[in-house]
Amino acid sequence: MKKIKKKKLLVILGPTASGKSDLAIKIAKKFNGEVISADSRQVYKGMDLGTGKVEKDQQKSKFYYSENIRHHLLDIIKPTQYFSVYNYQKLALKAIKDILKRKKLPILCGGTGFYISSVIENWQFTKIKPDWKLRKSLEQLSNEELLKQLEKIDPERAKEIDPKNKRRIIRALEIAFKLGKVPKLIKKPLKMDILILGIKKEKEELKELIKKRLEKRLEKGMIEEVKRLKKEGVPSSKLESFGLEYRWINRFLEKKISYEEMIKSLYKEILKYAKRQMTWFKKMKNVFWIKTEKEAYRLVKDWLKN
Repeated sequence: MKKIKKKKLLVILGPTASGKSDLAIKIAKKFNGEVISADSRQVYKGMDLGTGKVEKDQQKSKFYYSENIRHHLLDIIKPTQYFSVYNYQKLALKAIKDILKRKKLPILCGGTGFYISSVIENWQFTKIKPDWKLRKSLEQLSNEELLKQLEKIDPERAKEIDPKNKRRIIRALEIAFKLGKVPKLIKKPLKMDILILGIKKEKEELKELIKKRLEKRLEKGMIEEVKRLKKEGVPSSKLESFGLEYRWINRFLEKKISYEEMIKSLYKEILKYAKRQMTWFKKMKNVFWIKTEKEAYRLVKDWLKN
C-alpha cells in the first residue's frame, strides 16, 4: 500500500534586510506558492515602509497581491487594535489550510522567530483573557520595573523573556498574576513535512544592507508615514511599543532627539535587532542555511519530489 504524502510547508527566515520577501516571491512563482507573512508589525494597516512590507499590486482585489503572488496576513488590523501571537498563530494555521486546499505551496516567510515557532511547533496557549485595566497600569512602568515584578513571581519566565519586548513582559505578568506563574509552554509540532530555509549573510554585508535600506526608506517617506499614523490617532505609547523605526521617528517628531540622533540610534537598534533574530533562529532545529537563490531552488525542488 502506497504511503500518503505529508502536507508540505516551506519556511523562509533570516535577519532583517536579508532579502526574505524577494526570495519568497521568486520561489512562489517557480513552485506555485503563496506567501504568509511572519512579521509582528506587517499585520497592521498603514505601516508599510517602516515594516518593509512588499508593495501591493495596483489591481483591485479583496486579497493582497504583490508581483501577482498572493500574500496572507498583511494589512489585517488597525495599529490601534490589539493583536497577539495567539491571534497570529490562529490566522496563520487557517491560511496554511486554505493554501493547501487550493493545491498550492504555503510559504511562511518573515523575521519574527516568535511567530514562526508558534506555528511550526503549534504552541498550546494559556487561555487567559486580556485584562485591559491591569495592562493600562503596567504600561506606565519601564521594562526594568516590569521585569523585577516578573522575577518575584516567576523567576524562570523572567530569565527566558526578551527584556526589550514590553508587550510580552506585560502578557507574562498578566498570566502570572492570575495563575501564580506562567505555565510551561506545551508544543504539538505540526504533522507536516516542513522545510526551513535560513538566509545567511556575512556580518559586514548585512550591516551595509541595513544601512542602504534605511536610507532608501527615509527617501521614500518613512517619516511622513509616522506623521500620518500620529494624525490618524495612533498614540505615542503604541508607536514606542512597535519599536525600531516607529519608536525613533516618533521621538524625532516629538523633538526629543535631533535628526542625526534619530538616524544613529535607529541604525544601532536595527543591528541589535538583527542579532536578536539570529540568536532565536540559531536555536531552531533543522534550518538549512543558504547563501544563494540557486541553493534555495535546488533544496525546494528536491524536497517537493519526496
